[in-house]
Formats: sequence, C-alpha cells, structure tokens
Amino acid sequence: MNIQIHASFLPHNDPEASLAFYRDKLGFEVRNDVGYGGKRWITIGPKGQPATSIVLYPPDASPGITDDERRTIAEMMAKGTFGIVLFATKDLDGDFEQLQGKDIEIVQEPTDQPYGVRDCAVRDPAGNMIRIQQLA
Repeated sequence: MNIQIHASFLPHNDPEASLAFYRDKLGFEVRNDVGYGGKRWITIGPKGQPATSIVLYPPDASPGITDDERRTIAEMMAKGTFGIVLFATKDLDGDFEQLQGKDIEIVQEPTDQPYGVRDCAVRDPAGNMIRIQQLA
C-alpha cells in the first residue's frame, strides 16, 4: 500500500480568527473556503506542500452529535484538549521567536523533552494545541 495523509481536521469556533491565525501568523495558504448553512469549512496548508492540508471545521455541524456532545466538545476546545496537531521545523528557536512577536498564546517555550524531542506548544484561537517539533 502507498497511503498518504492528505488532510486532517481541526475544529474552529470562529472562522475569521482561525484564518487570521493560520494564514496571517503561521503563513499557511488558504486552499478552499466553503460556506453552507451559516457554517464554514476552511482548507489550509503550508506553502510548498500542496498534498498536505488541514480542514478547519465547525464541530457543531457534525451530523449525529447530541447537544450534550456539543457542550462537551466546546468545553474540551476551551481547555485545549480536543484538537491537537504536531508541526515540525528545521529552526524551532528561530520560528518560536517569530511567533512570540505575533500575539499568539504560548503554552510552552522550546524545551528538550524527556522522550527525546525538542518542541514548543501554542494554542490557536479555538483552543487547539499546536506542538512544533525541531527536525533533526
């Protein structure tokens, strides 16, 4: 088999704030922006990597979820425990320095982890945890 990751999904609760974060602060490109029923699904991705995308989606539009599940998802998003993504860079310290100047919520500064990686963590406007790892 030759299976690749094409797209992953991260929830958003404010499409404009998500766009400002991923496009304007992280430098991702917008590949698609679809509205339906008052909701928006926004596909973004890193420039130069057209085969890898993230779809920012409204979790309350998922079919079949109950009101209780919607409340639980909203609570988990607010705590940063619902959506998580791991990025990687060749210059963690340099990129982290740039992020500090962009009014981004910092969760953890670059740290040598006991499990063998160096990484940092930030949160997007929806509360999603973003870990950025140093590439070897």
